[in-house]
Amino acid sequence: MTAASELAAELSFFASADGDLAYRDVGTGDPVVLLHSGFADHRVFDDQIPALARDFRVIAPDIRGHGFSANASRPFRWADDLAGLLHHLDLGPAVLVGLCMGAAVATDTALEHPELVRAIVVSGAGTSAFEYTDPQLLERQARVGQLLAAGDLAGWLDHFAQGVAGPHRTPDEVAPSVIRRLRELTTHTLAKHTPGERDWYVPLGDPWPRVPKLDAPVLAIHGALDWPDSLAMANRFTDTVPNGRSTTIEGAAHYPNMEKPEEFNAILVDFLRSL
Repeated sequence: MTAASELAAELSFFASADGDLAYRDVGTGDPVVLLHSGFADHRVFDDQIPALARDFRVIAPDIRGHGFSANASRPFRWADDLAGLLHHLDLGPAVLVGLCMGAAVATDTALEHPELVRAIVVSGAGTSAFEYTDPQLLERQARVGQLLAAGDLAGWLDHFAQGVAGPHRTPDEVAPSVIRRLRELTTHTLAKHTPGERDWYVPLGDPWPRVPKLDAPVLAIHGALDWPDSLAMANRFTDTVPNGRSTTIEGAAHYPNMEKPEEFNAILVDFLRSL
């Protein structure tokens, strides 16, 4: 049995209307849902899951098209997939913790299914209306798209490593274990897809007029070395909701939970215990 098949055997699966969605379900107590970044899977939170499971029930899904979850074959929305899983588990309201794309999944779900959400934690993004203005980041995103379209996995992984490091460092200045883990996760997800395949994801639409109506408390956990646009998106979200605040972790960029796991975990647990 391969390492991937051994891991899959440890996961649970929710039979959605469009294929099985994988998730980890560990611990007992109030539910906390960990939502990973794009191109990765639930293992982004390997340093959080055991720490949180001491006091909480931790649900860590693989978002559709990622990790061990099915690819889409019809239109879908992130919020509906997560709501379906929470209803399947008879859970809610839950605290949603989202990293980059996961932050967008969390906020979409809070807007569309507020009864399922107790609080929100975002890192590296805000709503699903991603806002990029930094020319350097816009150029990077365009290059990423070109590499994916060309099926150049090696080139994409090298470009991805700079995204992990942020604008203030080189990938060599990031712990090799972090870069290696993320390369493994993203390679696994990219292997599920082919260049030029149809994207069935349906955006929520402009969420911002609805954000001020969110009642759930919101915390943003920033990596101080993250891309300015990522910091700005998270800050706009915390500034727009009625009950939002932010905190910063020094010496980390887009993945503070992986670069500074003990500090990230302490901040997160303190927030969870305050609810």
